[in-house]
Amino acid sequence: MLRTDGFVSVNAPFRGGELSTKPLVFAGSKLEINFETSAAGGVRVEIQDESGSPFPGYALADCPEFIGDEINRVVAWSGGPGVAGLAGKVVRLRFALKDADLYSLRFF
Repeated sequence: MLRTDGFVSVNAPFRGGELSTKPLVFAGSKLEINFETSAAGGVRVEIQDESGSPFPGYALADCPEFIGDEINRVVAWSGGPGVAGLAGKVVRLRFALKDADLYSLRFF
């Protein structure tokens, strides 16, 4: 989203915070995020089923913490960056943020 005063983001302080999306269906094989963290912050992503349980291999514990300022970071889990096996299914995304801003996400 672009507003007259700049870009809108979801922000979490140093103590941390979480954001979960509404159920959604996507097409594509990878998930890309635009985010910014402090040197002590981070972002991790979990992909859940419609009831909120993580899909195997896509839990927060499977996602390394991303640190920095990137406009097109492809999210990867311990099994790799591919999400094509979940395309067309109803999913929720859970973001764990610490001293971070999340600006956007997209599947491609």
